[in-house]
Amino acid sequence: MSDSDWWFFDLTLVIAVTGFVTFGLFTPISGAVRVLLGIPLLLFLPGYAFISILYPDASEAGYRSFDDETREPNRAELNNGGLQPIERFVLSVVASIAIVPAVALAATVTPWGITILPVLAGTALVTIAFALVGIVQRYRCPPNRRYTPSLSGAPLLFSNAGDSFSRSDPSTRPYNVMFLAALLVLAAVAGFAVASPPDHDSYTEFYLETEEVDGDTEYLYDESLSAGETESVTAYIANEEHEERSYETAVALQDVSYDNDSVSVEDQDVLTTDSATVDHGETHEQSLEFEPTMTGDDVRLVLYLYEGEAPDDPDEESAYRTIKLPVTVS
Repeated sequence: MSDSDWWFFDLTLVIAVTGFVTFGLFTPISGAVRVLLGIPLLLFLPGYAFISILYPDASEAGYRSFDDETREPNRAELNNGGLQPIERFVLSVVASIAIVPAVALAATVTPWGITILPVLAGTALVTIAFALVGIVQRYRCPPNRRYTPSLSGAPLLFSNAGDSFSRSDPSTRPYNVMFLAALLVLAAVAGFAVASPPDHDSYTEFYLETEEVDGDTEYLYDESLSAGETESVTAYIANEEHEERSYETAVALQDVSYDNDSVSVEDQDVLTTDSATVDHGETHEQSLEFEPTMTGDDVRLVLYLYEGEAPDDPDEESAYRTIKLPVTVS
């Protein structure tokens, strides 16, 4: 089997490496190993697959006359197809720098936002899709024109070239130095992004079902309760923590006293508790039933929301969210 029979090998390898790297990044590994896994996925693989779609053919260098009447040999013509290996590599890096932010932008419309999960998964899916389309593009090329990766005789950096008059281009050393320096900076930035992903905003909303509001509305809830009778409030827990969470709500009735702008809790009775497990992006409705144990005008109904189990004596400092409702119990 000749080398030309392996024209699909590099794109097949891109698919396999993308799958392996993505699986590795979703595991708990950290440190240098995580950085080494993330750099190719962020800086090379998606761009390489994309460039393979645009340039499925091999580079073609030939010599011909510049016009039909001149038949002199050794007249160089410009490359009219394909890319040199160094050109393909550079464009792959540049394309990756454009593709990954585009995937991150698309992740903003997902329930997870711009977090490591949708960005990595999206980049992996885009890379694999590009690689598959690239294989199809190469297959459609004539067999003698398909790009086949080969390290033999391929310059790894920019090199000098001579023209038909035996003149050489200026030294390419400055270009190579700048290219390698830029590549190192990009690798460092990508490594930092993989090793220290940004913290995403996470929160839980805790609120009550309110009364219909009109011009005569003084309270958004039923502020009049009756001692000894079963009362109820409807609370909602909206989980935006980017993962499943378990909550417990404690309903307490407080006897309070007011001194100017300060409020002192004289006594507190915990009336009921209710637990719930809520998926990310979901809103759970709680119907909390209780019987008031205190009477008076200086009474406050308090709902404490805890992540996990609520303590026997809940308070505002330890609770994750708190709702306070001044009520009158008769």
